[in-house]
Amino acid sequence: MTLKHTPESFNEFGKSYLPGHLGIRITEVSEGRVAAELPVQPHLLAPNGYLHAGSVVTLADTAAGYACVAHLPEGAHSFTTIELKSNHLGTARQRTIAVVATSVHLGRTTQVWDAIVTDKDAAGLEVLRHSTAHLLAYAVKQLFPEAQVTIGPVIEDGFYYDFAFSRPFT
Repeated sequence: MTLKHTPESFNEFGKSYLPGHLGIRITEVSEGRVAAELPVQPHLLAPNGYLHAGSVVTLADTAAGYACVAHLPEGAHSFTTIELKSNHLGTARQRTIAVVATSVHLGRTTQVWDAIVTDKDAAGLEVLRHSTAHLLAYAVKQLFPEAQVTIGPVIEDGFYYDFAFSRPFT
C-alpha cells in the first residue's frame, strides 16, 4: 500500500480545526501507524490542574482518525467513528504527551486502531481502541432483527463475532 498522506499534509489539513487549535502535531505516518504529540498547555488542563481527559482522548482520536484516512481502501474517501473507548491510567501536568496509533484490523469495510498515549518517556497514560468494527454487528441487527450477535473475547488479532440465525444470510 502506498500512503498518500504525510505528517505535513495532515498538520496542514487540521490546522483550522480542533487538532490545530489544541496544538496537536502529527509526527509520523507509515504503514499501519500514525504518531502525534501535544504540548501540555494550561488550556488543556481540567480545573483540578491535571490534564483534561478530553484533551487526551482528542489526541488519541486524531491519531487513530488520521490513520484511518491514510489507510482507506481503494475507492473510499471518508469514514465515521462508531466506537471509542478509553482507559486512563495516569495523567500529566506539563511537558508533552505523545500517541502512537497502530492498526489492529484493516478490512475492506472496517478498521480497528489502538492508540497508546504516553508522557513521552513514561508508561502509557491511556489505551484507546478506535473501532469501526461494530458497524458490522449493527448492520446485521438492522437487516435481521431476530439474529443473535455475540462478540467473542479478545484474541491475538482482535476479536470475533458469532452470528446465529435461522437460515443462511446469503
